[in-house]
This record gives sequence, structure tokens and C-alpha cells, in this order.
Amino acid sequence: MIAATRSWRTEPAQDPKVAALALAVSANLPVLLWGEPGIGKSATLQQLADGLGTPMETVIASVHEPSDFAGLPIVGDSPATDGVPMAPPDWAVRLARTGSGLVFFDELSSAPPAVQAALLRVVLERRVGSLQLPPAVRIVAAANPPTSAADGWHLSPPLANRFVHLHWTHDARTVARGLAGTWPAVTVPAVDPRRAATALAKARGAIAGFLTARPGLTHHLPADTEARGGAWPSPRTWEMVLRLLTFHHSAGTGPDVLALAVVGAIGDGAGLEFVNYLDNLDLPDPERVLANPEAFQLPERGDRQLAFLTAVISAVQSKVDRQRWEAGWVVLEKAVQAGVPDVAARAAMDLAALRDRSWPVPPAIDAFAEVLILSGRLTG
Repeated sequence: MIAATRSWRTEPAQDPKVAALALAVSANLPVLLWGEPGIGKSATLQQLADGLGTPMETVIASVHEPSDFAGLPIVGDSPATDGVPMAPPDWAVRLARTGSGLVFFDELSSAPPAVQAALLRVVLERRVGSLQLPPAVRIVAAANPPTSAADGWHLSPPLANRFVHLHWTHDARTVARGLAGTWPAVTVPAVDPRRAATALAKARGAIAGFLTARPGLTHHLPADTEARGGAWPSPRTWEMVLRLLTFHHSAGTGPDVLALAVVGAIGDGAGLEFVNYLDNLDLPDPERVLANPEAFQLPERGDRQLAFLTAVISAVQSKVDRQRWEAGWVVLEKAVQAGVPDVAARAAMDLAALRDRSWPVPPAIDAFAEVLILSGRLTG
């Protein structure tokens, strides 16, 4: 009878926050779910692990000591020669043995500062004691707001800046249907490998253009303690956005899903501004431009120009051959003709570094000869 009450089926459903979680986990980024107790965070993660076809290990962070994550010293026969290894806990050993998995750190906001500090290497470097977790291990944590957490603490800024933060809420209609026997399914986005190179090139271009226009948003540590324990922009979290945007382009997830994930990585202010920037960016496909470089038209705005040129050079870098390299120079030459040699100069240095010594120097390089000689990219 008890088992019957715990059996249910699932059905496809559109829930942007669940899709944002699946996007971030697919990109193998650490995710932190913020929500009140008892609203289904653990159940959703179990579904996600099932969708990935991988086991889930649950670790209650608040009941562990720092040594449980940093490792316990084990003295061997020759400590002066071999050193003292730090023995990992059983859950880490099981994940390493399996080769993949989802580790769920629950009640993170109830963990004292010393435990949070010990988790820093686990979250960022996937290292537990002397054990390196496999790359396929995903990390998700959950936290209650300090006001509702048992013996709650604010997250330390270094730990908070290692997560994509998603705010978890319940929907009364979803709960009612779930208790009737049908819960929404967690769908893992399907990445198209054929889009990967173009997706990365577009993502690099978009972020480069935005941060050139808004350099103050590259790193901004909030002033108050509560905000520091959430999402805020830093070079580390912008790298998260790069991966989220690449997976978004490769999998074709919705714009609302991307917006939630981006805001979860870099915070409300920077995130919403960047999402709005993406909505108005409309970059040409760099692969199409390289296939026919004479036909494209350079965007008019400076930040879009830089985003476009960065995307083109990144596309060349993903698959370097002479034809694509020379097409890149045609694109840069048109940028000079359009009156923006300063925007093209940075891209020219990156493109020059990709040259095979057997390839002849194209005429278009003359416009950048001085800056390339000064940078050491061109001699003679």
C-alpha cells in the first residue's frame, strides 16, 4: 500500500525553471536551487538523474565536517617519501568508480563557514581529498533562505560565485496533478554536435561585444552580505554564461530558459541587460560568412561589429584551413573599408596567430602590418 502511494507516471510539461536546471546540468555547471523546504527539489533532481541515465548521491552538507570534503589524512608506510594522502568519503569513491553521476549537496545554507570553505575545491575543481571526480559527474546543491533554514548561514561569496543560482517555487496546480498520479517530466536538452562550432563562435562574439560595451559588468561584487551569497558577475561566472549560451545555441532551448540560467549565473542586473542585448544582437552565421565573405554586411554599431568579428575568428579557430583563414582576412579587410580598423585590429592579431607558415601572406594583411609587427605576430 505504501509503495502504491509513491508510484506515479510523468508527462511532458513546459516549466522554464526545470528546463533552465536541465540546461545548466547538461552544460556540467554547478547549480544551486534556492527554495523553501518540502517543495520537491530532491524529487526533481532524481528525475533529472534518471533522464541522464546516471546515479545520484545525496550528501547533507550541514551534518558533515570540513574533513569530509577536504579528506581525512591517512598515514602510510613512508609518509616522508610518499606524503600523506587525504582519503575521500564513500560517496566520492562510488562516483569515481561509476565514472559519472549527480552529486546533490542538500541544506547548503545550514552548513557553517568552515564546511563551505571545504566545499570550494569540490564544486569548482571536482576534487575530494586526494580523489579527482570524473568530468561526467554533475554537481547540484539546494539551500533554504537563511530565514527558513535550520541554523542558517549566508553563503560565502567565493562559494556562491561557483554556482548557477535558480529560485525554486511550487505551482499549486502541478502539485495537485502530481498527487493525483502524474508529475511533469524533466527533459534533458539534446545537443546537436553539428551546431557546436558555430554555437561557440556566436557565444564568444556576443560576450566579447557586450563586455566591451559594458566593461563595468565584468566583475561586480555586491555591497551587502545577502546579495554576495547569490549570483553576481565575475570572470568565472561569465565563463559559465559562455558555456550556457553555447549549449543553448546547440540544443535550441527557449529564450526564457536561457534568461533564467544567465540571470542565475551573473545576477539580475547584468543578466537581464545581457539577455536584452542578445535579443537585439542578431549576428550573422559566421560559417555562412566564411563560405561567402564577399557577400556579408558589417553591423553598424561598434559593439556588434566586435561581436561579429570575434565570432568569425572563433569559427576559423575551430577548424583552421587555408581557405577559411583567407576568408577571415577578406572579412577584416571589409571592416577596414567600412572605416573601423581599430575594431578589426584585435581580431587581426588573433587571426594572424592561426597562420601556417606555408601559407602566403594575403594582401589584406597590409592594413594591419604595423600593429601585427608591434605585437610580434608579423616579422620582416
